[in-house]
Amino acid sequence: MSLTIDDLNSLQIDVLREIGNIGAGNAATALSKMISKRIDMDVPKVNILEFKNVAELVGGPEVEVVGIYFKVTGDITGSIMFLLDKQSSKLLTNLLMGMEDTTDTLSEMEFSALQEVGNILAGSYLSSLSSLTGLKLIVSIPSLALDMAGAIISVPVILFGQVGDKVMLIETDFCEGTNHVKGNFFLIPDEESFEILLKSLGVV
Repeated sequence: MSLTIDDLNSLQIDVLREIGNIGAGNAATALSKMISKRIDMDVPKVNILEFKNVAELVGGPEVEVVGIYFKVTGDITGSIMFLLDKQSSKLLTNLLMGMEDTTDTLSEMEFSALQEVGNILAGSYLSSLSSLTGLKLIVSIPSLALDMAGAIISVPVILFGQVGDKVMLIETDFCEGTNHVKGNFFLIPDEESFEILLKSLGVV
């Protein structure tokens, strides 16, 4: 029987949290280089939560969010989602593009910029995970959507039929001056991948 997230002990969860911390730090560095400005980062909150509660975390299933989705393959398989509320999405595109657009809409160019930054942030997290574990990880081309949180969170279920009951959440607050961009990064490993991941970290 495969190890699931429900079976994790406190040591194993601490190790996963440390991966989250390192990944978020690398993501902040990558973002800083991308916009040529200093990016500070609050200590990320790393939690294990039930998949059904993900939408509540971003304000409820009917809140409009931007979701950037990736499929992970290689030595472990699963999915990654990066969720941003609309305000954070707008702040991030303004930072990326050197604008001060206060409208409530996102242009095609802004969507493209968000897709690119999502790619870089997800790559930073996975690179950290790969370095710490020695596992080969491949991330797909990102898919981006603007929709209600409930609809976006259902994407892995629709594409793959099922996901685990629980996910690992890395809640990160990036700061540039008075701008705060809050991002929620979800790692959704397939069932068998948890055991592979923890064995590679030496905590099984």
